[in-house]
Amino acid sequence: MRNRFQFVLSGLCMATFAVATSQVSVAAERPNIIVILSDDMGYSDIGCYGGEIETPTLDGLAENGLRFTQFYNTGRCCPTRGSLLTGLYPHQSGIGWMMTDRGHDGYRGDLNNNCRTMAEVLKPAGYSTYGVGKWHVTKHVQPDGPKHNWPRQRGFDRFYGTITGAGSFFDPGTLTRDNQNITPTTDSEYKPEQYYYTDAISDNAVRYINDHCNQDAEKPFFMYVTYTAAHWPMHALPKDIAKYKGRYDSGYAPVRNSRAKRVVELGLVSEACDPAPLIGDWDGVEHKAWEARCMEVYAAMVDSMDQGIGRIVGSLKKNKELDNTLIVFMQDNGGCQETVGRRGDYQRPVAASMRKIPHDEIRLDVIPKQNRAGVPTLTGPGIMPGPEDTYIAYGLNWANVSNTPFREYKHFVHEGGISTPLIAHWPAGIKRRGELDHQPGHLIDIMATCVDVSGADYPTKIEDNKIKPLEGASLKPAFSGKSLNRKQPLFWEHEGNRAIRDGDWKLVAKENKPWELYDLKTDRSETHNLAAEKPELAKELEAKWNAYAARANVLPLNGWRGEPKKAKVNRKQRTFSLKPGANLSAEEGPFVEKRPIRISVELKKAGTDGVLVAHGGTAEGYSLYLKNDILTFVTRRGGKLFKVAATSKLSEAVTKIEANLTKTGEVTLKAGDQSVASGNFTEGMPRHPIDGLQVGSDEGGFVGEYNSPFPFNGEIGSVTINLK
Repeated sequence: MRNRFQFVLSGLCMATFAVATSQVSVAAERPNIIVILSDDMGYSDIGCYGGEIETPTLDGLAENGLRFTQFYNTGRCCPTRGSLLTGLYPHQSGIGWMMTDRGHDGYRGDLNNNCRTMAEVLKPAGYSTYGVGKWHVTKHVQPDGPKHNWPRQRGFDRFYGTITGAGSFFDPGTLTRDNQNITPTTDSEYKPEQYYYTDAISDNAVRYINDHCNQDAEKPFFMYVTYTAAHWPMHALPKDIAKYKGRYDSGYAPVRNSRAKRVVELGLVSEACDPAPLIGDWDGVEHKAWEARCMEVYAAMVDSMDQGIGRIVGSLKKNKELDNTLIVFMQDNGGCQETVGRRGDYQRPVAASMRKIPHDEIRLDVIPKQNRAGVPTLTGPGIMPGPEDTYIAYGLNWANVSNTPFREYKHFVHEGGISTPLIAHWPAGIKRRGELDHQPGHLIDIMATCVDVSGADYPTKIEDNKIKPLEGASLKPAFSGKSLNRKQPLFWEHEGNRAIRDGDWKLVAKENKPWELYDLKTDRSETHNLAAEKPELAKELEAKWNAYAARANVLPLNGWRGEPKKAKVNRKQRTFSLKPGANLSAEEGPFVEKRPIRISVELKKAGTDGVLVAHGGTAEGYSLYLKNDILTFVTRRGGKLFKVAATSKLSEAVTKIEANLTKTGEVTLKAGDQSVASGNFTEGMPRHPIDGLQVGSDEGGFVGEYNSPFPFNGEIGSVTINLK
């Protein structure tokens, strides 16, 4: 179908070429590569790794491919993506923690310029590059903000997905096509009858494959498919939930016991491995139907993802590309014990009590306060998870089941937090069918494998930026039953939790806790700590970990707890003349910390409701607005609201409004030449807001007693802010 063979020619002259073709060696065709990542799933969730959830597509890929039994992620979604995309340890990519700049190179919350993504490495080698799903490797998520670390700027030809790390499956925030934020209803290229993000990821992946094979077939392609299933909230389609009705009514123990038995039968763990203890007590669960439903929806989410992967595989078959496509599937961390949405006293029915959000308004929220219809986000055991207006996690006890037979969860670097299935399927390149490979592996190995099978050149320098050398080992030798020849141990650090694996030995510790030592050959569940018995070995491994931490931007240990880096703010400018619609970042706006503030607003047309000026958010900030025709000024200090409001409605004849806030907290409001309100907040603005300033609305975090963005329904002529 394609002309993309690599030829190794002997040094013959062209005149004798025709008679020398027998001396020409034709190398294997370079494969397409599809890297698939799921979210917040445990080691034994899918069928071919011991689970009861129906995953026939993944099971089929495993049956006709290779399963790795000791493969690892980094214990958290964003560090995993930083590591997977670059082939480095997460701190080396700049993402040692979350999307916050903590002032240290390993904790910038943004991909740095000393790494390259898989797309950036494969594209110069002639690959078309496509990304679909969750990105989560940049702190810049605003539609009009910096995009240097969005997918299109990091090597991807096309992208459909979300820039942030979580959100509604029915109306995801930061939904993006290429560089343009969209909503499920404003996307002109994808209009399903029922929008569901897992389906959208799968369907857009299929579209990209079909388009590639129709339009760019002479080139191989690389595709990065990153599902948000099965990250909270537990959102699924009714047809998928119905398949699992009643399956978990008997509680945690039967499911976990079955999985613990199955992982041994499949050869995934040794018979000598004692499963870590069961956490949940089903007899003590008060809301059993709700708890069972949480797991039913979780299973439905995984099932839906598997169906979508089936459509991707189907598109490869249809285009006759399956045989020469390397597919790898893995998870970003272990099962998630977080308690999002598990508290609350909502009972149905719940009426819409908040403003309706227009269908074309871009949403940025990870945990939305409401849906577009104005219904508050419903949580707690009085609400069955699954529908669009709910936002509930499945909790600690089911995470313990997902991670069978291991200890701990997402966030930790014990086996339950970092162990993942790895399925590799490539009929033309993997001859081991249905086999297991027990060699330890890590996310850092995926980039090395891509470079190996593609023939790409991994750069040492791009412009003036030195590129860090790859940390991983190619998995290609394992495809034919050979040793990976790993030269270094494997390392971890996340939120102070740290570990090293060297051969079968693993040294591991929680934040600010002593090191523990385990022999994973017989004790993969980490139930028998040998640190006291083998102190010299523990010290040797600790020294290796310390050397890694020093070279890989991990230090300072606990740097993730450091103060966020303070932006360079505009301290010198004292007068700001602003037009309607002005939107300044925290760095560009007035530096109001411990300064008096005077806000002057000229109106072209009177209004009754809306924000005139807002600076900041729900933690720190100030806002001048009208609500029901009442002029109001508020500040937020440490999240606490302070308010001064006029006692009568604003006259339509008023064209000038003024608010004054002194350093000591005295407030006066004027309409025209008349004072309409005054008060004392005891102090002014003790801290500069971390959110920006808007004229005519309040975007993002709201300051006042209104629902963001609360646009002004009159017409503003101009705004002047003076820091006297």
